[in-house]
Amino acid sequence: MRALLVCSTAVLAALLAVPPQASAQMKLSPKATAPGGTETRYFTSIDGLMDGNADVILKETRQGKTVTAAVLDVCYPIAKNSDRKDRFVVNLQVAGQTLTGTTQSVGEKSPVSVKLMRKQSGDTFEFRGQIAIGQAVTEVTSPDNSDLSEKEFLDSQTSDDGITPQPKDFTDVSPEAIAVKVKLDAATDFLKSLKGQEVEVTLASLNVGCDALRAGEQTITMSVDPERAGALLAKFKAMPGVTAAGWTAGMTEMDRTIRFAAADWREGDKINKGKLATAVANVLSRTLEAKPVSQNFNPATGKLKLVFKRPNQDFPALELTDTIELAALVSPDKPGTTDKLMLWIGSPATTTADEGSGARLNLSDDASAEEEGDLPDDNGSIEALVKELKGQRWDADKSVWK
Repeated sequence: MRALLVCSTAVLAALLAVPPQASAQMKLSPKATAPGGTETRYFTSIDGLMDGNADVILKETRQGKTVTAAVLDVCYPIAKNSDRKDRFVVNLQVAGQTLTGTTQSVGEKSPVSVKLMRKQSGDTFEFRGQIAIGQAVTEVTSPDNSDLSEKEFLDSQTSDDGITPQPKDFTDVSPEAIAVKVKLDAATDFLKSLKGQEVEVTLASLNVGCDALRAGEQTITMSVDPERAGALLAKFKAMPGVTAAGWTAGMTEMDRTIRFAAADWREGDKINKGKLATAVANVLSRTLEAKPVSQNFNPATGKLKLVFKRPNQDFPALELTDTIELAALVSPDKPGTTDKLMLWIGSPATTTADEGSGARLNLSDDASAEEEGDLPDDNGSIEALVKELKGQRWDADKSVWK
């Protein structure tokens, strides 16, 4: 398999932050070709490393067609099928077509040795040899590799970390979803500081990927009650090692979001969530033709869970019961002071069971999530809520509230 590199512009900064012995050679020139014919070229794939799971950058400095210096940067899983990554960066000694070098990995401190034979044929390059990490030896057989100029390499990078420090509103980012970029050496302390706090950390963001290892920074995402998000972000920005903090993408979808005046739904400077939840439940009870059972707010995320029940109509004589669950989120329509609120309503999920007394019929439901709640616009629930709240819906074509 071919191990492909996908990394951010932050990777380029990380290439400067390698061990001291490599830093001079890893520095990028602003131009592809310098006076005297010196050129920097890149390979972003070499087959055969860690079953094709390695993320590779081979940087070569050339004088004409002659390689004068090379640096190999490899990020890889620490074990087969593991999400944990390690990385090594090694200066390679050049002797004709042979590239060799030794170092140790950044995380596990495993000894690393590299021996590669490089052969050019027209515009393609072949690499053969061995890379040993600890006791594991990988045989490298990688024909037909193409190189990139420095400009091509730079152009292939992306820099969007998904964090918006000061969004003008919550139409492009979600009010409950926040993200913090923190230096790797401070990430553990930052995460420990969240213990006992009313926030939900996204499990996937705890994985330190190759981009993070190269950049030296990890982006941690979490969900929090929108009314507390601004204060928490201000607190996080002042913590050691934090380099960026802001809102990011989350649960809300604009086609299922309503904006409405806040005045009737506030108590002082707080949203009267109980009053709003009751109003929403009453509307959905009519459109879904179901009886409200419960409405509960998650204290950490502010997410509202609504539960309804109704008689199942597929086989009335069996007296089966449909249970309908919906998620919702109410928030200001933008950070800071505002006279508008937003309400997002998730798609309903319906389950059917025999809840009668005595012997019960056991049921299984193989319907996919897409088949659940497939009534047009949830039986008009969104429009009914717009009317009840005297609200507006989002016009995606014109990017305005209508």
